Amino acid sequence: MTTHDDEALLATGEIELIGLIESSSNSALLAQVSTEGASSMAIYKPEEGERPLRDFPPRIYRRERAAYVLSDALGWDIVPPTVLRDDAPFGPGSVQKFVPHDPTQHYFTLYDSHPETHEQLLRVAVFDVVANNTDRKGGHVLLDPDGHVWGIDQGLCFSAPFKLRTVIWEFAGEEIPPELVKDLEPMLDDLPSELEDLLFPVEQLAIQMRITELLEAGRLPFDETGGYRIPWPPL
Repeated sequence: MTTHDDEALLATGEIELIGLIESSSNSALLAQVSTEGASSMAIYKPEEGERPLRDFPPRIYRRERAAYVLSDALGWDIVPPTVLRDDAPFGPGSVQKFVPHDPTQHYFTLYDSHPETHEQLLRVAVFDVVANNTDRKGGHVLLDPDGHVWGIDQGLCFSAPFKLRTVIWEFAGEEIPPELVKDLEPMLDDLPSELEDLLFPVEQLAIQMRITELLEAGRLPFDETGGYRIPWPPL
């Protein structure tokens, strides 16, 4: 099944709730999404379960979709297929394909013990700068059985002020690979049109400003705060 097949399934399938993911700060529910011909495990994040935040507007579930739209447009396959559903059991929310993974593996173990993932991890680091990810914890980086690295929990992204908080600092100062530069350059002229419905105009402009700064620097930034741009808890 291709990524866009997964997206179609998530958008149209019947949602059967399985249970609450206890570790989630906002309500995240494990579900199975099924049609007559296919099914997939998924994570459903309803607006009803969101906690009010001082620095993000309501409906952060829409930013999960925005992160997928950006990742898909770049061709990076970082964010699992994610759709918006108004007809879900607890009302409007995001539905994201569940990534099978070993829960003992996370960013820190991958970086230390799986050097073959470093190229993918660097790509996640670039994506997080572009998306202004404010909550890249180690446990939000998953390795699937095929060796592909995914990033989940992107609700706290796309703020216009620079708020990057991430555990991925091992690549600070490294050059951005030419192939990633080539993928980013078209975004300076045209962002995916769907982002107009998901983000504020100033947030869309900020994406392009961050890309401009990244391409001008040619390398990933350092943590200029001296170690404070790390989410809590880090895992």
